[in-house]
Amino acid sequence: MSKLDKDSVLAKFTAAYEAANGKAPTIEAKGGWYSVDGGKNVRLAQLDEMADGMAAPAPKKAKAEKPAKAEKPKAAAKAEKPKAPAKTKAKAKKSTSSFSVKDFYTKQIQESNPGAKAPR
Repeated sequence: MSKLDKDSVLAKFTAAYEAANGKAPTIEAKGGWYSVDGGKNVRLAQLDEMADGMAAPAPKKAKAEKPAKAEKPKAAAKAEKPKAPAKTKAKAKKSTSSFSVKDFYTKQIQESNPGAKAPR
């Protein structure tokens, strides 16, 4: 493990932070921990890694495009999920329903493990 120089790492991080955010960071040091702009406390090695990450903005742009595409299917899936539990809740509220928890549980086990036997 290499020994990091505090002054060089802080200078490197400050330069990268200014390039990425357009302003100088406020860095508070307490007992070997560093807080950037009042955020989470991190060690010097993590500041060095963050500086390296800010210095290479090209991969971040590529990653930013992927979550935008991935959010659309999640939104559709989230929209579908609340509908299904609402139907089961409506059945559970009826007192004359033919719904049986025992049968539901047995069907659920059979769907997830086709060869399984119901617990008895």
